[in-house]
Amino acid sequence: MRPTPAWDHRTMIKVERHTEHGDREAAMGGVYAPDDAVMVRRPLGEQLRSLAPSLLSQRAVHRFIGYMDAQRQRLTREGRRGRMPNRPELVARYGYDVKYASHALRLAYQGLEIARDGRLTLPMPEAERRRVLEVKRGGVPVMAEVLAEMDSVRRQIEDILGAGRTPLPPEPDWARISAWSTGAHREHWGWAAMPGQRSQAA
Repeated sequence: MRPTPAWDHRTMIKVERHTEHGDREAAMGGVYAPDDAVMVRRPLGEQLRSLAPSLLSQRAVHRFIGYMDAQRQRLTREGRRGRMPNRPELVARYGYDVKYASHALRLAYQGLEIARDGRLTLPMPEAERRRVLEVKRGGVPVMAEVLAEMDSVRRQIEDILGAGRTPLPPEPDWARISAWSTGAHREHWGWAAMPGQRSQAA
């Protein structure tokens, strides 16, 4: 896995913004990177990494599904979302854009792991990683097979959410995230904590 750079204030704001919307980027990069992939450690970054369990929620799962659906539609050139990177060399060689298909399949499997286990493993678990790479390298000659696999994973996610079998809460732990965010911004800018307010999240 590519080493993750040190966290700075701009990164902190970006993570907060994506977390608020449940975006997949909030669950990627430095927050869920393994320890040996973090090049530099800073207090704010370590605090944010400790918040990882509070960031994931069913909202994030729905966002993963939304991203996957959008990429699937672009892959099949359906509806208004038919625009996608132009890679005629891949289409000519494999019959479809295998790189784009692998990204959509990756989103599906990551959404499933979050819904089922309440966590995100980076790098991906080996079996899913091998499958995504197989698609990316043109090892699945028929696009319909990849699309069917995406649909199957999507149904698994919907079944887990619908049956209430996910360990995830409906929303992130906003109170804990807000407390950390307020303290972190004050610490970064050197502002004194307000009376009765801690400078860091508990």
